[in-house]
Amino acid sequence: MFAVLLSEGMKPFYQIVASFPTIFFTILLIVVVIYWLFTILGVFDISLLDFDVDISVEGDISSANALTGLMMRFGLHGVPVTIIISLVVLFGWLICYYLVYFFSPLFSSGLLRLLLGLPALVGSLYIAVMLTALVIKPLRPFFHKTQQETIKRVLGQVAIVRSSVVNGQFGEVTLADGGAGLILKARAMGNTEFHRGDRVVLLEYLPELYVYRVISEQEFLGKSSS
Repeated sequence: MFAVLLSEGMKPFYQIVASFPTIFFTILLIVVVIYWLFTILGVFDISLLDFDVDISVEGDISSANALTGLMMRFGLHGVPVTIIISLVVLFGWLICYYLVYFFSPLFSSGLLRLLLGLPALVGSLYIAVMLTALVIKPLRPFFHKTQQETIKRVLGQVAIVRSSVVNGQFGEVTLADGGAGLILKARAMGNTEFHRGDRVVLLEYLPELYVYRVISEQEFLGKSSS
């Protein structure tokens, strides 16, 4: 196997994946492969890159919200962001590779490679996004069911604040699940504010915001004993 990888016949393959524009996806693909290896080993969580979506009281839209809106527009939602990114990178790498492979004479010179490389890169990315949207569409019900089961399981559990703060507009907590741990979006009640390392209890799930309402462990124990 290693002899095949090191053979002279593999030289065109290595030239394509290590040159512009394919190298853009090659680097991302390496990162994705490393991520999934660490996820399999339990070092990372599958939702590691899931980002918070917040709109301020004034209605200002953050960059995260803009990205979320863009992903919703292209149908990139309903499954963990890490899976979406992985599929986009994989499809993009394959499409870009074969574009350069089949039209290699056009990419022979440095100037043409530069002039044609950027459109090839953008086109590959766009097609990859469209393919990813098609692939994840039938997967959404599965992840929705999994999410519902997770919600039932984690309510009433103690979590640790992982973000700098958890208040009524922002926050993340970590819940130990015997593996890498779950990273969950959290919101405090009223003007209450928690800080990194505080112990909180997941009191309820707010499906319209995709977040958990939390209270302090002491308050929860007080309510339970009363």
